[in-house]
Amino acid sequence: MSAYYPNQSQGIFSKRAIVFLAILVFHGIIIYAFATGLTNGAKQILNTILQTNIIQTQKVQELPPPPPHVDLKVPPPMQVVAPEVEITIPVTPPPVTAPPRVVKAAPVVIHAPPAPIQSVRVTYAPDPQDYYPDASRRLNEEGRAMVHICVDTHGHVSSAEVAASSGHPMLDDAAIKLAKAYRFKPATQAGKVVTQCTGLPIKFELTGG
Repeated sequence: MSAYYPNQSQGIFSKRAIVFLAILVFHGIIIYAFATGLTNGAKQILNTILQTNIIQTQKVQELPPPPPHVDLKVPPPMQVVAPEVEITIPVTPPPVTAPPRVVKAAPVVIHAPPAPIQSVRVTYAPDPQDYYPDASRRLNEEGRAMVHICVDTHGHVSSAEVAASSGHPMLDDAAIKLAKAYRFKPATQAGKVVTQCTGLPIKFELTGG
């Protein structure tokens, strides 16, 4: 085959030789640049390239691990059994109602009406002529006086006073003296003698004798 394509083989070898020489020249320039100190810019570029590679390598190394696999299968529903709770409701006792206070009424004392009084009765009545004043006789004085008397338990008149005048003072005085001369049976109440006051009419009248 090489016999049929001699020109092509020679061309390929010449290209390779040119590339190889170019590489040698490029490396020689770099070495010369480093040696002469003229490659500061190249150094910075190389340092930047190296730092970038280092940083990217560190970033790749510092990436967090992938999250764990999450099983997205829905778990079966849990059956919750409600606990038996016994609720005791306290029963409020009914309010204690005190019995109504019974107020005892004061006993009503019914007093029996007093027993009737048996009034005094005259046992001795003096003669008004014996007590008629002489001056009243000469003056022809007559009249009727009402004397208020009180009879004690012995039947005597304990007090006497004119309740209604006869119209003549001398006859009124004579009426008091006459009333005190009376005697009575004392009044009684429920079988007991009591003092009683009453009115005693006394009349003075002139006679023909």
